[in-house]
This record gives sequence, C-alpha cells and structure tokens, in this order.
Amino acid sequence: MKNGCFVSGIGTNVGKTFVSAGLMMASNANYFKPLQTGAPDDLDRDTIQQLTDLPPSRFLPEWNAFKAPLSPHRAAFLEGKKLDLDDVQIPEMHNPLIVEGAGGLLVPLNPRQTMLDLIQRFKLPVLLVSTDYLGSINHTLLSIQCLKQAQIQIAGLVFTGKPFEDNEDIIAQFHPDLQIWPRLNHLDFPFKNGLTQWASSIQPFLADL
Repeated sequence: MKNGCFVSGIGTNVGKTFVSAGLMMASNANYFKPLQTGAPDDLDRDTIQQLTDLPPSRFLPEWNAFKAPLSPHRAAFLEGKKLDLDDVQIPEMHNPLIVEGAGGLLVPLNPRQTMLDLIQRFKLPVLLVSTDYLGSINHTLLSIQCLKQAQIQIAGLVFTGKPFEDNEDIIAQFHPDLQIWPRLNHLDFPFKNGLTQWASSIQPFLADL
C-alpha cells in the first residue's frame, strides 16, 4: 500500500469500521475519520484502536465530531455549526492513509455538499463496502454508478456478513471490471481473530492502493 484509500459504503451500518480495522492491521497506514457523529460515546477511531491494539500515533483526530447520532449536516446544525469543505485540512502523511466516511455517498454535509464531495477532496481510490439484505443490490449498483459518474477510482468492492442469495454474483455481472475483495464474514467474538484472518487474505489487493 502506497497511498491508501477512502472506505465508503452503500449506507450506514454496513461494516465500514470493521473493514477499516482490517486495512489497518494489513498495512502501515494511518486512520482518519473526518466526520464523526454520536461522539464521544461512539468514536470509530477508539473502536478500531481497541480492535487492532495499534498505537495511538496511527490514529488522527476527527476534523469534526458531533454528539447526535444523525446525518452530519443535522448533527452540526443542532450544535449551531455548519460544515464547509473549504475548511477541511487534508493530512500530510508519510504513511498511507485510511479515510473512513460517514454513512453512504450522498449523505449531506450541508445544503450543497455531500460525502461524495469530501471523497473528491482526498483524491484517494474508494473501497466500497456492501452487505447483503433485500434491496442491497439496488443500493450497491447505485453507489457504483455514482462513483463512476463522478470519475472516482473504485479500488474494489468488499461484502460483509453472510451471503444472501446471488447478490454478489449479479453485481459482479453488471460490473465485470470491478475488483471483488475477499468477503469479511460475520465476526464472532473475539472480533480480532476474524479481522486478523481477513487482513491476511487481502494482502494481494493492497499493492494497487
């Protein structure tokens, strides 16, 4: 891994944080989640550090963190703030950077900017996280289409949890050019064991990041 990637998802609670933890285990990257809601009780940075046992120096503080577990635009509004991507400082790192988004691609940050605009600021390829449920094919294909229309490089697609029907196969047929990463299966406690196994399985895929 040379530069890193931006971990985004087809929605919320699809496994972005676990995928980010596995990437951290598999590389020498630093972790950065620019926008965090549900703080300080639910910091993804803290979760990943606990899962990986990596030193605090590998984790960067959030650009903005808000208390309410809501869309960033709403959580910021409730605290009398307004998000503006002109204020974002892109970290200058010697190590690769794993950036984790909040929610899906079109989560609003303000009335004119979305998570997609934030992704474009980082100029990193996107690792798109999907999980299987009724309706996830549509959400996954829409997310892929959105990234391609924005001319954002897609590093690959990783499915999490248990497979459902032929979801993965039909998505791959629609996008045969898309690299499908090893599935991050449902994790049983202790979560670190499953993450370590997945981190080992993705090593061949890191060379392109």
